[in-house]
Amino acid sequence: MDGVMLQTAVEAARRAGQVIVEHYPEARTVAIKGLRDPVTDADIAAEEVILDLIQARFPDHAIVSEEAGGGEFSCDYVWIVDPLDGTTNYVHYHPVFAVSIGLVKAGKPLIGVIHEPLRNQTFVAQKGQGVRLNNSLIQVSRMASLDNAMVGLDWGHTQEERRQVLSYLHRIVPNCGTLRVLGSAALAMAYVAAGWLDAYFSVGLKSWDAAAGMLMITEAGGRCSTLEGEPYHVDLSGCLATNGLIHDDLLTVMHGNGG
Repeated sequence: MDGVMLQTAVEAARRAGQVIVEHYPEARTVAIKGLRDPVTDADIAAEEVILDLIQARFPDHAIVSEEAGGGEFSCDYVWIVDPLDGTTNYVHYHPVFAVSIGLVKAGKPLIGVIHEPLRNQTFVAQKGQGVRLNNSLIQVSRMASLDNAMVGLDWGHTQEERRQVLSYLHRIVPNCGTLRVLGSAALAMAYVAAGWLDAYFSVGLKSWDAAAGMLMITEAGGRCSTLEGEPYHVDLSGCLATNGLIHDDLLTVMHGNGG
């Protein structure tokens, strides 16, 4: 059963990725859902492909998806879908975006797939089975010093979220190696799992941003927590994801106790 679900997640992500790639050269049809929160025709088309496949194979499973909404986390199996994570990048033809599909069982992450369609990179995690990038096992980085670390972040949409980010950055910048803003939380978490980022934090994640990525990081040997250092769950907004080696040091700095 788990094998069929994993195959479905990978197939759905790749099908959606193909839709996104086909739309990529075209003019954008853009609507605004909220402050700094666009949605395009590609989001909707990719989501339809994913939901149709999951519903056809697992009609009794619940689905929570960014654009369609729906689903109940109280169900045994819940698919958590972001058909196009990095929509703002996509709107600007900035080639950094991904499809993210996570599956949780009784609230615990079971499967995570993040597909970066323009580069044809597929990150796949299954509970207890590690993480693969295009079939090769990957692990978090071995960077043990925060002062040489590459830390990723996202700004968030609201004014309050951005004020929080700036407060954290005021403390992090003097103590880390460098910073990167990808504009796709799912990809940033996949990159931590691959060792391409040493850490990532966000104050405004949604379940569809993190459901796949948090499993990847833990399966790749890293650590996820809240921004206060407590256990992270997929329905929480604030998250710190690292290679594990710099996690405590980064928490200390973020809360004004280091540097």
